[in-house]
Amino acid sequence: MIEFKSLSLSDREWVTLRLLEDDRQACEYSFANNFLWSDIYGVKMAKEQGCLIFQFQDEDRYCYTIPIGAGNRKGALDALLAVEQVNHQELVLGTLVQSDLVWLEQNYPNRFTVETNRDDYDYVYTTEKLSTLSGRKLHGKRNHIARFKDDNNWMYRDMMPEDAGECMRLLDIWKEAESENWNEEMENELHINRIALRNLADLVLDGGMLYKGGRLVAFSIGEPLNSDTYVVHIEKALASVQGAYPMINQQFVLHHCQDYAYVNREEDTGDEGLRKAKLSYQPQLLVEKFQARFPL
Repeated sequence: MIEFKSLSLSDREWVTLRLLEDDRQACEYSFANNFLWSDIYGVKMAKEQGCLIFQFQDEDRYCYTIPIGAGNRKGALDALLAVEQVNHQELVLGTLVQSDLVWLEQNYPNRFTVETNRDDYDYVYTTEKLSTLSGRKLHGKRNHIARFKDDNNWMYRDMMPEDAGECMRLLDIWKEAESENWNEEMENELHINRIALRNLADLVLDGGMLYKGGRLVAFSIGEPLNSDTYVVHIEKALASVQGAYPMINQQFVLHHCQDYAYVNREEDTGDEGLRKAKLSYQPQLLVEKFQARFPL
């Protein structure tokens, strides 16, 4: 029987080593991402035959990641299939990438069906593009940043754990500004922002803060995802301050992502405004994600 347990900060090192063995580019494959969303999606983890398996809730049932790491992946997945057969449940694997489908077809031919959802695709950009914002299509971004810099009264600095309170106050301002549009997704976003700020050091996250006229107007939080990609988990700015969003985007990349070829800015969750904003930065690629079902 596979034993799933809640994520603890003490699990970070072991989980991160398994994730690095697979070198995955999807944003879900970081310890911090799963820890931050664990309350909302009921994320748990198991160690099985040298592999890591995440369990999470999708509506009214459990889903799982494919076994992760350099252990006995097929043995671990066979064990997971056996558990679901005992429970009289079809096995559902989520957040799969294209290479996972190839592996599944090689090891379990014609035993599963595949679904995908465009809302879940990650946006991945070249670090150079986000750093320079070069090209005609990004002219508007450069203009907004120029307006932000006009009077030369801005400052960017790295976030420290003791800055949590100041960033939380910006979150309060953001919530008040969005009060008429407030919904469950925004409440969930606020929740994971607060957890990240409280656990910045323990999760080994990078943070950056942007000031205008001595006032905090934006912050961002991220971490290395794999050998060539950095992931930005959180970006929050005051929309009322012209250029705050493109400025924090660029400054965070300039200060934290230069050792990586790519920057993953996560999915748009189907939000039309967010999709338009992410597409406007001209992504290099979209990381497709899939769900595989193993019928009884």
